[in-house]
Amino acid sequence: MTEDAKTISKTLSYWLRHRPDAAGLVLDGEGWASVDAVLAELSRSEVVSFEKLAQVVESNDKQRFEFNSDLQKIRARQGHSIEIELNLQALKPPRLLYHGTVAKFVEAIRAGGLSRMARHHVHLSPDVETANRVGTRRGKPVILTVSAKRMAEAGHQFMCSANGVWLTEHVPVEFILFPDF
Repeated sequence: MTEDAKTISKTLSYWLRHRPDAAGLVLDGEGWASVDAVLAELSRSEVVSFEKLAQVVESNDKQRFEFNSDLQKIRARQGHSIEIELNLQALKPPRLLYHGTVAKFVEAIRAGGLSRMARHHVHLSPDVETANRVGTRRGKPVILTVSAKRMAEAGHQFMCSANGVWLTEHVPVEFILFPDF
């Protein structure tokens, strides 16, 4: 991804997940924004075509964004700190899921499990490699293994977004396997 595309991706993440008001955008109840409005705001600093926006959406390594079926709206797939309803269906998770973090958060996780913090859900990865990429964003990664099947059997609900990120409200500590340091 080019530096220009990375900048657009970061801007979209900020606007569509956390601060639509910073760009004067209005999101509907499911987090969708008008593509025309997004393009107009992006073009305030440099003209951005629909083709460039589509390239950013398609080439994003985590597939964070999606267009609706007629390409008139765009939204972030998950990670929101604002109130929206993604309308994801509850699904049975695989036996294990993974969470990438860094060492400085491990003791807090040992004490209270994985919390969604300012987001709507805890994000879990389907494989160690993805969790490793997530954890690397903040430093040397620590990969936690979540006994997702046992959690679901205990009554916890899971959903999976279109880009393969598993979501749940909270992961209690008894379902987390911590690595030895």
